[in-house]
Amino acid sequence: MIDFEQLHKENHRITELSNVFLYLIKDRTMCDTRIACDVFFEYVEGVKHHLDQVDRHLYKRLLASPDQNIRNKADRFMSGGQEIKRIFQKYMMKWSSAANRSLVIRNHDAFVQDTNEMFSLVLDRLQRETEHLYPLVRKVDEERRLAA
Repeated sequence: MIDFEQLHKENHRITELSNVFLYLIKDRTMCDTRIACDVFFEYVEGVKHHLDQVDRHLYKRLLASPDQNIRNKADRFMSGGQEIKRIFQKYMMKWSSAANRSLVIRNHDAFVQDTNEMFSLVLDRLQRETEHLYPLVRKVDEERRLAA
């Protein structure tokens, strides 16, 4: 079982890191700093951890629901999560070296554009989780408690 307060803290931390990193990369010279790389990789680890936690702790609760509508919503969230992971992996391969924990930027403008798009996708996902997924899990949990 996962604590929703912990999920909200993770969402807040990811959002904070996103905002700081997006601010830093506006200046090309900041992209090559250790600080920017540290912020970037902390963001990456936070996003991966968060998506993993949601996968492991929330979907199975929804998929066990007798309500087909709830199971369909869970399927859509799972599919969306897999797509984000795929896009995120492609983004990482293009713009970073995980082995060196460094950014690999050949075209600053393209990097900034791709990063804005990728981070926006993640932030949108976090917002949809907060507004739709978490309340759905709470509803299913409450229904289970009442049925017991």
